[in-house]
Amino acid sequence: MKNEFWHDIQTEKSWKILQKMKDKFPFVLIGGWAVYLWTLAQKSKDIDIIVDIKTLAGLKKNYDLRKNEIMKKYEIKMDEIDIDIYVDHYSQLGIPIEDVETTKIEGFEVAKPEFLLALKQTAEISRKESNKGEKDRIDIFGMLLKCDIDFKKYTKILGGRNDFMERLIYIIKTFDEPNYFGMNPRQLKIAKGDIIKKIKTA
Repeated sequence: MKNEFWHDIQTEKSWKILQKMKDKFPFVLIGGWAVYLWTLAQKSKDIDIIVDIKTLAGLKKNYDLRKNEIMKKYEIKMDEIDIDIYVDHYSQLGIPIEDVETTKIEGFEVAKPEFLLALKQTAEISRKESNKGEKDRIDIFGMLLKCDIDFKKYTKILGGRNDFMERLIYIIKTFDEPNYFGMNPRQLKIAKGDIIKKIKTA
């Protein structure tokens, strides 16, 4: 039986907010909820989306939207849920926002796995010592475990940044929470070996 990182009440609130936003505004879903739609593993508490300027104006009319100059993003707080909003040609996510490729999952426009992995790694590197950094690592491992990632494409997206690949290998080797994916330690060890082999032979 797998464990959940966040409390069910928090994730249910977040999911309901996300569903309501989807019905009103176009956006690209990234972050923990995007990982969940790809893996069906760990649910998320916070919401991360990419929008264009037109959608940003609509959000401003409907919510208490605040600009975070330091982090180059916009924010909405609702029922203890943080909604982080990233905008084309303004926000900095480690890779150009306009390059992010997407696909539809359950009615959501979601970043494709190779781009989502790069975005998740950017987040993990910036907050690796925090509670959210731990959740980032769970999400990253979940994607490696459950998504068919094209590592040649992933490497191209990174533009030759070896530090990301080195960090990725480190996350795999040190990941020791099999319960999050309903595995035992032996199954986890085998899975880690398979993932590293796939990366090195790409």
